[in-house]
Amino acid sequence: MASNPIFILAPMDDVTDTVFRQIIASLSPPDVFFTEFVNVDGLQSPGREQVIKKLKHTNKEKPLIAQIWGRKPDNYEKTANELVDMGFDGVDINMGCPVKTVTKNGCCSALISDRKLAKEIIDSTKKGLKGRIPFSIKTRLGQNEIDYSWIEFLLHQGLDRLTVHARTVKEMSKVPAHWDAMTEVVRLRDKISPKTQIILNGDITSIKQGSELTKKYNLDGVMIGRGIFRDPLLFSGNDSWKSFTKEQKINLFIKHIKLYEKTWGDSRKVHVLNKFCKIYIEGFNGAKEFREQLMAAESYDALLNLLDKSLIQ
Repeated sequence: MASNPIFILAPMDDVTDTVFRQIIASLSPPDVFFTEFVNVDGLQSPGREQVIKKLKHTNKEKPLIAQIWGRKPDNYEKTANELVDMGFDGVDINMGCPVKTVTKNGCCSALISDRKLAKEIIDSTKKGLKGRIPFSIKTRLGQNEIDYSWIEFLLHQGLDRLTVHARTVKEMSKVPAHWDAMTEVVRLRDKISPKTQIILNGDITSIKQGSELTKKYNLDGVMIGRGIFRDPLLFSGNDSWKSFTKEQKINLFIKHIKLYEKTWGDSRKVHVLNKFCKIYIEGFNGAKEFREQLMAAESYDALLNLLDKSLIQ
């Protein structure tokens, strides 16, 4: 285990864009940021202009790992080479997403059952990177049941880091994470690839809890996703979000919306911001009803007007 555990903000589509990462960086940054999921096949296609937006970033969001997914090994190689030139601090392959619209095309967690293609994708990515920046994979414990042979397979690929969401694909997020499975994952790491960092993902909601888990299972760190919705200052480890007033939370949401509009304009739907209502508009009287009003807003101006009015009431 690393002497200081690594705390990582998990990649979440339509959530961890450059805007949200900048907000989190201004509050309490993690040790490592991830991008949204970036499809390599889309990036290396006529639809590139839409996909490449997911790679937009600033120097405030550092270090930043680009997470990629897709089907064609050649596109992984081309993309990996580009990502080095774009200034990313690492590349991660998504081999864990369980969403059926993705897996039905043989991507992400479907690769657990297609190790020949998984190996081709890994080799192509490494060929594109040429060892210039770290290479990692995020995955799950297996398809329908825990399958340590999959973990063994990945550890034989010479990864710099392996993040394990401690559930199977079938389980989605419907059962508690199998943290105890990390004992065997770490044992395999020590046997096969001692230099590979092992990161735990799943049901971790605080720095304190993450620190306890890294110590208990001899891990190198943890990745936290949904926990950030309950506490955007989570990575500070000091529960300071609880002391934020209604006005402070609303002003932070206003800052987020204005940066979102400046960054994306009409190229992203304003309703994507609904995902963030639950972060900022909570913990005060009438919050639920106010969220419903905000989520019905059809424009940036409408959102901002509602928030401004709430501050002077």
